[in-house]
Amino acid sequence: MHNTLNGILVLLTSAVMAVALFRALRLPAMLAYFMVGLLLGPQVFAVFPDIEASRELGEFGIVFLMFSIGLEFSLPKLYSMRRTVVGVGGAQVLITLLSMMGLGLMAGISWQAALVIASALTMSSTAIVSKMLVERVDLNSRHGRLSISVLLFQDIAVVPLLILIPALASSSSDLVTTLLGAALKAGILLSILLVFGKPLMNRWFALVARQRSRELFVMNVLMVTLMLAAATKLAGLSYALGAFVAGMLISETRYRYQVESDIAPFRDILLGMFFISIGMLLDLHALANNLGIVLLTVLGLILLKAFVVTIIARLFKFEMGVAIRTGVTLAQAGEFSFVLLALGLEQHLITGHVLQIALAAALISMAVAPFIIQYNLIIAEKLSRSYIRNRNQQLAVISTATKTLKNHVIICGYGRSGQYLGRFLSEEEIPFIALDIDPARVQEAAAAGENVMYGDAGRRVVLEAAGASLAKALIISYIDAQSAHKILHVVQDLFPALPVIVRTFDESDMESFRAAGATEVVPEILEGSLMLASHALVLLGVPLNRVVKRIRRFREERYKMFRGFFHGVSDIENPVMDKNQARLHTVVISSTDYCVNKRLIDVWLSEFDVEIHSMRRINIADFEHTPDTVFLDGDVVVLLGTPANMSRAEQMLLTGKTT
Repeated sequence: MHNTLNGILVLLTSAVMAVALFRALRLPAMLAYFMVGLLLGPQVFAVFPDIEASRELGEFGIVFLMFSIGLEFSLPKLYSMRRTVVGVGGAQVLITLLSMMGLGLMAGISWQAALVIASALTMSSTAIVSKMLVERVDLNSRHGRLSISVLLFQDIAVVPLLILIPALASSSSDLVTTLLGAALKAGILLSILLVFGKPLMNRWFALVARQRSRELFVMNVLMVTLMLAAATKLAGLSYALGAFVAGMLISETRYRYQVESDIAPFRDILLGMFFISIGMLLDLHALANNLGIVLLTVLGLILLKAFVVTIIARLFKFEMGVAIRTGVTLAQAGEFSFVLLALGLEQHLITGHVLQIALAAALISMAVAPFIIQYNLIIAEKLSRSYIRNRNQQLAVISTATKTLKNHVIICGYGRSGQYLGRFLSEEEIPFIALDIDPARVQEAAAAGENVMYGDAGRRVVLEAAGASLAKALIISYIDAQSAHKILHVVQDLFPALPVIVRTFDESDMESFRAAGATEVVPEILEGSLMLASHALVLLGVPLNRVVKRIRRFREERYKMFRGFFHGVSDIENPVMDKNQARLHTVVISSTDYCVNKRLIDVWLSEFDVEIHSMRRINIADFEHTPDTVFLDGDVVVLLGTPANMSRAEQMLLTGKTT
């Protein structure tokens, strides 16, 4: 007991210090776990000489990794990205796997071991790639979206491989029969779970949630995950497959996000244990004896994957520079590489120096990946002159479009919010140019006559081409904190006098955006809540003017741009203030009223100081009134003014007289 406690203490201390060090160096935490496993394993300090027990604990990490993948699995998302996910991703997995398997066979490895190694090295690192794309604000770029699509297919491809590898280890001489049997068992089991599991899961989680115990809820998630993992293992498949199905089933319930939040600490810790157990498998003596082969394998892996992804992306009509950047981004092994290698080891399909070379190559490729990915743009520009030429052409197009603009607005992002904003600006005849990095959206909007250009607003040259030095304002219309900070940084450096309005999801980033130079920050949730509150108060009988005053006062407190704009807002209960407060009033015109069959200009007197806010006419949608509009029976007129003035205007409409 004493030795076990000391060993666990050493393990935890080493893991904490290593992860903290690697995070400070901006390296993936999984590499820290590998290093801890290597140092504490039997090859170095031998704190844990028995790696079998630690590997069994590490299997729980695989279970919760696959559970998380299943939890994030979305058929609608997959369908919307089907061209790049199935097309580019499917081709990448198939071609890379066959190429590496062929190289393995040429090296004299058995076809089963070659298949396991090829399957493992075909995968790329979701954790490293997504982290680098987020840090470099490239997640929504063309190569960023393409990389995520390929990673999504790789995640899906792991599932059949988890069925295939145990089947290869079967002692049956008829491989085809074995594989068909495994596929049939998996199909039947998955069909039963997916057909009957979803309604059962909804009812069961609802029952557990009603107990209002977080401890019970977390234990229930662990129980369901391990139960399904054990069920698939009992059926001759793998633990990981059952965990993936558990995640898929829970993702269909309304408790998905709660589950994701509660399970994250367990998943990350157990996944760390898995990577530590993989580190313990590394044999430094075998690595030293095969160092040349390992380095050659790493180089071959990076070049082959980068080449395959680049060629496939080009075949799918992506620009050469984008294809190269995607290839460089995905040119490494991934987390699932170790999952598949561990499964191959468990099934005795791969052992000895072959396993050591594959493990070391995968680990080194992941260690150098962050350094390679950060230079993907430079590599693309060196290898593709057309990429530089196309980028310069894009800047020239933007410059041409803004050549005649002055005191215009630059809209960063032309999604729904950007498009609505553009329409408001157009109605007010305020010139604007929109920048977006979605080529399909830009193409469609430009074809419809919208003034939108392809360009990354976080780049200095793009903002200069968009005429930021002459612009009246810049508005960031999409919700991405890192992208917004990147744009704000460029604006503060080059155009400090340019006012910037930032849209954000909630109030958590307001102060950081203001500190970064934003003139105003508009939280989406706050504005939605204000609208919800105003509608609710009116519905509950609170006078409209009181609701408007409350909303105005709240905005005055929140938004510095609104301070001082609403003169005279004081005590909302003050009858004098209510008396002079403009409000809306509806007047329904009947056949006996004075204004019927008369023109608006002949009836209306400017001295009323009342505005006709809008008019509705039977069977006419969006009716627009003009001075020559003739009032008809059934018209509905909405007046805007103070109560006294509106009373006089209403009398004029109905009787032709005023008091």
